[in-house]
Amino acid sequence: MDITGNLNVIGYGLAAIGPGIGVGLVFGLGVQAIARQPEARGLLQGQMIIGFALSEALALIGLVLAIAL
Repeated sequence: MDITGNLNVIGYGLAAIGPGIGVGLVFGLGVQAIARQPEARGLLQGQMIIGFALSEALALIGLVLAIAL
């Protein structure tokens, strides 16, 4: 049985766990905050979108590095 492949793919798979957890925390805590203070929904949604974008940027950087190396 011959196994071929690249360790970069395994590294990216492990690196994608962090942003996945981060996105879950951003939206989970954001929903809790909106449930506690519905009047602050607009401000909280903006901050949730910024947090999501920053978390996903880490995953995209990891993907590019896994492909490039």
